[in-house]
Amino acid sequence: MRRSSMDDLATFALVARERSFTRAAAQLGVSPSALSQSIRQLEDRIGIRLLTRTTRSVSATEAGERLLATVEPRFDEIRDELASLATFRDRPAGTIRITASEYVAEQVLWPRLAPVLRHYPDVSLEISIDHGFRDIVADGFDAGVRLGESVEKDMIALRIGPDARMVAVATPDYFANHPPPVTPKDLTAHRCINLRFVTSGALYAWEFQKDGQSIRAKVEGQVIFNSVRPCLQATLDGFGIGFLPETLVAPAIAAGSLVQALDDWCQPFPGPHLYYPNRRQTSPAFRLVLDALRYPG
Repeated sequence: MRRSSMDDLATFALVARERSFTRAAAQLGVSPSALSQSIRQLEDRIGIRLLTRTTRSVSATEAGERLLATVEPRFDEIRDELASLATFRDRPAGTIRITASEYVAEQVLWPRLAPVLRHYPDVSLEISIDHGFRDIVADGFDAGVRLGESVEKDMIALRIGPDARMVAVATPDYFANHPPPVTPKDLTAHRCINLRFVTSGALYAWEFQKDGQSIRAKVEGQVIFNSVRPCLQATLDGFGIGFLPETLVAPAIAAGSLVQALDDWCQPFPGPHLYYPNRRQTSPAFRLVLDALRYPG
């Protein structure tokens, strides 16, 4: 097959996966119109419509879905093989893409990987901030991070941090005017700071556990964010109760800026784990990342 045909197939796979010419073009560094022209040329050569285009969306036709299911695994194999060739270099090189929440990226990934990048300038790192689960294979990531070690059967989980805990906190002034909740059900009488998942669009249900009883509390309040840091700031500003990582709010609690509630209902849970496909060939660059992130506990 001619090189141009291979390029067009790769372009088609990216557009079909992203369901957007704009997003695919941004990844490739070309214009959406140029991308659309490449797809039309591919469709003209094979005489079959592969994508259905509307003013608002792009989706694969039945033929397009079949072609995507055929070619995408091959491109994954090629990418893995190219990554494995880095073993022939004197120094590790390549780009490692990881999807993680803002908190994990800030508190775990960056502090441990920044020294690696300084020591190995040919290794590049891309961290995508996401608060929901991503399909790391379909979205082209090398790895993702989630709380707990439970992952799909075709994934490997590597512990990268200690057990964690979410805690309910508010300012002393807020609790002076609103009696602190004694049980999670009391949260219905309080203003709470909500977090919305970017990928699913759902609001985060606060999870509590005590004496074998588990409660997922759906809370209400005046403000909603899709990032943890603004939730912390709104809590500090007195807009209600926040449900935040204990390590994030510990300095404010120690300083007296925040007061904890429902402590006996806030139980530890397994800390962050890096997960990646078990079929992935570990390039020298990826092994550096694994070694840097591996939690000793």
